[in-house]
Amino acid sequence: MSEVINTENLKQLTEGDIMRKFYVAALLTITCLLGLGVTARAQDVDGVVVNVPFDFVAGGANLSAGEYRINRVSSSLNRGLVIQSYSNGGAFLLPIVFEGVPADQAALTFEHIGNRYFLSKIKTLGGVYSMKTPPESVALAEAKSQSTSSSSGMN
Repeated sequence: MSEVINTENLKQLTEGDIMRKFYVAALLTITCLLGLGVTARAQDVDGVVVNVPFDFVAGGANLSAGEYRINRVSSSLNRGLVIQSYSNGGAFLLPIVFEGVPADQAALTFEHIGNRYFLSKIKTLGGVYSMKTPPESVALAEAKSQSTSSSSGMN
């Protein structure tokens, strides 16, 4: 028994195959997009966006008041952080301690020495990062604070 395939049957098979492949490709694309969306939100656990109302020092850089975003340099390591602003520059941060205990709310903690603020702790939903303020920065801030108060006290 032989089967005759005419051009109409061949055309229907080809259109059916094309539509099936199109639906599979569309379904795969949607699955990938949804998967990437979940991953992006999961990576954002360590991201912090804050508005700092005063000038401060972070990672050895003097930063102006404004809105900053803090993220990990690498999603696989808890070592390096980057703090950046669209208009005020940024700096790299090397925490001395990372505590993997999530904070209830994202927040920054500063040490106020003399008339300067030094970033000392970053709390994220993924954990808490602690920074060390360099002793020379502390000494310089204290010296500037003492010279300002002593020169204003002589009048």
